[in-house]
Amino acid sequence: MADLPKSIQINEEGPREGFQFEKGPIATARKIELVDALSRTGLKQIQVCSFVPPKNVPGMADADEVVKGFTPAPGVCYTALWLNEKGLQRALAASRLEVRGSIALTASETFLKRNQNRTLRGNIDAQRRIIEMYKQNNVPVERGSVMAAFGCNFEGDIPVSRVLDLAQNVMDLAAEYGLQIKVFSLADTMAWATPGAVKRLVGAMRDRFPVLRLALHLHDTRGMGIANAYAGLEMGVDIFDSSVAGLGGCPFAAHKSAAGNVCSEDLVFMCEEMGIDTGVDLDRLIDAARLAEDIVGHPLPGSVMRGGSLRALRGHIRAAA
Repeated sequence: MADLPKSIQINEEGPREGFQFEKGPIATARKIELVDALSRTGLKQIQVCSFVPPKNVPGMADADEVVKGFTPAPGVCYTALWLNEKGLQRALAASRLEVRGSIALTASETFLKRNQNRTLRGNIDAQRRIIEMYKQNNVPVERGSVMAAFGCNFEGDIPVSRVLDLAQNVMDLAAEYGLQIKVFSLADTMAWATPGAVKRLVGAMRDRFPVLRLALHLHDTRGMGIANAYAGLEMGVDIFDSSVAGLGGCPFAAHKSAAGNVCSEDLVFMCEEMGIDTGVDLDRLIDAARLAEDIVGHPLPGSVMRGGSLRALRGHIRAAA
């Protein structure tokens, strides 16, 4: 337990994760309403959309309108996702977004072909092209990542050695262009991670790349999201992607019940009870989670938005005593 961080950084991805995955059309104004609610919670980073072809992800057809419509809050970094040069160009044109580069590889070629229509070799070539665009546009690049780092619905378990090799590929690509990777994200894109697997891979990454700050992107399809986050905390991980109310999922994961990232308010609640600072107002985040559920019009998997925080319950007990 000595490696538990004193504080963590939460990257909120609910608006992008959720609205790319929901089947029915959601009004642009309601998407903006959720972004604005999240902006009032103390979250420091919110991913508001993805710049991807509407024919592939219809829920992101209004991405540009969402970016134009939300009200920026002081001290909050608003980001977007892109997978190719055209998406990056759209992000650069959106003046309200903070554009940060990332070198991203994928551990499953089958998933990569479905998700981006690329081979592993082709993806490395694509990363070179996008790095050149980053440099031409003075976009900082300090982050690397491997998607499907724990397992794949098409290929099965992913060996730790493959992830380490791909991480080295990322580091080599960065060095080739005079860049320095400082943060490395391990993405459980299809929810194959378990606490033991998280500890094994994070431990191996820390042994191989001891200077890197590690981040986790954890999906909750099999109910392991919060347990995996706890395992990451025990290994000293202090950056987590999460999704308000558990919104979202991966539209290319070939799993009908694919769930979103680990639930934001559940993660904040757990950290609050462990004495780990998140900088987030849990009550406001619970309100945002309930709003998210109202927007999509069906139950979402978050637990704390129903049970409430223990802090609030303790206050009621003290008041009644």
